[in-house]
Amino acid sequence: MGNVTTVNEFLLLGLTSVQGLQPFFFVIFLIIYLINLVGNGAILVVVILESKLHSPMYFFLGNLSCLDICYSSVTLPKVLINLLSTRKAISFLGCITQLHFFHFLGSTESILLAIMAFDRFVAICNPLRYAVIMNPQMCILLAVVAWFTSFFYALMHSVMTARLNFCRPQKLNHFFCDVKPLLELACSNTLLNQWFLSVVTGSISMGAFFLTLLSYFYIIGFLLFKNQSCRILRKALSTCASHFTVVCLFYGPVGFTYIRPASATSMIEDRMVAITYSAVTPVLNPLIYTLRNKEVMLALKKIFVSKLFKDCQQHHWD
Repeated sequence: MGNVTTVNEFLLLGLTSVQGLQPFFFVIFLIIYLINLVGNGAILVVVILESKLHSPMYFFLGNLSCLDICYSSVTLPKVLINLLSTRKAISFLGCITQLHFFHFLGSTESILLAIMAFDRFVAICNPLRYAVIMNPQMCILLAVVAWFTSFFYALMHSVMTARLNFCRPQKLNHFFCDVKPLLELACSNTLLNQWFLSVVTGSISMGAFFLTLLSYFYIIGFLLFKNQSCRILRKALSTCASHFTVVCLFYGPVGFTYIRPASATSMIEDRMVAITYSAVTPVLNPLIYTLRNKEVMLALKKIFVSKLFKDCQQHHWD
């Protein structure tokens, strides 16, 4: 047992200790965060306002956009503040809260991506029963299950981490509060925490990943063996390709971080990989879905033109 102490705050070591690079990182992360807010916010508004997009696929896409806004908002605002601060501290309660919402939203996204793959599977492989299977009640139920399951999973993480005893110094080798760097500072036994992180987190993320892969492989096989027309095949594969790109960008870094055991050298790698799934992936999601989706692009243009027309009318009357 080391020097156990009552912890009031942690010091985040951040992305870099080089002072000259911090303004550069601030600008980069500010741009990333603003693009995330605007891009995902635009998708959310379009899905809500455009009646043609009131379907299961876009209901889940709206959920994903909402998730991505919240997910990056858990970490990036604090990262931006710390890049301009000389003392990069976070309170104990703030740290546990950040950890909870990071895992809550991350787990929800992993389950939601699997649900979106299942939705495409039903739409392509069983189109005649699609409206019956993916009815509004079922869509809401699936979304609620994803959110609530993830909330209680993250609650177990935060409670188990908060009950640990920590030793001096409380310097967290990360740019936000996560389980693995916190376990490095713990004096008490962390075997249960490490088991929970590797087994339960790995099971949720990789289980959802394999279900997603299975759905897409079945879709591709179904289309190839059914001898569908080139146009239908191209459209279906284009939709699946955009979904699959998001899946790889999210599950790859998550699996790399949480499934393998922690080590002294792995923390630097984890910090770099964490940038991918906490900051970069939420920005790429709206770009991937809008650039490859004609319906979303048309809806965006329609709303933009309608808003421009109203502004012109208002200006004319003024």
